[in-house]
Amino acid sequence: VTGAAGGVGSVAVSLLSRLGHEVIAVTGRAHEHDYLRGLGASDILDRAELSAPPKLLGKERWAGAIDAVGGNTLANVLAMTRRGGAVAACGNAGGMDLPTSVAPFILRGVSLIGIDSVYQPKPRRIEAWSRLARDLDRDKLAAITTTLPFSGLVNAAHDILAGKVRGRLVVEID
Repeated sequence: VTGAAGGVGSVAVSLLSRLGHEVIAVTGRAHEHDYLRGLGASDILDRAELSAPPKLLGKERWAGAIDAVGGNTLANVLAMTRRGGAVAACGNAGGMDLPTSVAPFILRGVSLIGIDSVYQPKPRRIEAWSRLARDLDRDKLAAITTTLPFSGLVNAAHDILAGKVRGRLVVEID
């Protein structure tokens, strides 16, 4: 899971771990390692390992991935995904470009799955929320979530831009 200390990444680490998968969390924030292990990560990689320009194919390291970063990180994840694996792309914090080739797709049969959470029909949303209600550990959800008052929103925005926020922020509206 790339961008593992962010909101999507934190939920993904928790869900995948609870479902019995070995989860490797990717983050550039060393101070979040204990947090990620608490969510269920079995190993942690520094994001620098995946941010360099990618090779066409790398050593097969993972069966699948959830990428919340994009750019070189997504290209490297694809290049290192095992034969027949799948990568779900759901973010672009590292860029909208995808500097790779067709090698992972045609030589290893890797699938790239784009996640569109905005325009999903209501039945699919209900199914997704039901799965979250069933599969997401509520104690871990509490660890992922920080609640703040509306008056704290400006300071929180500065923290988000500075990369200081982990998990999800919930803003209380008075």
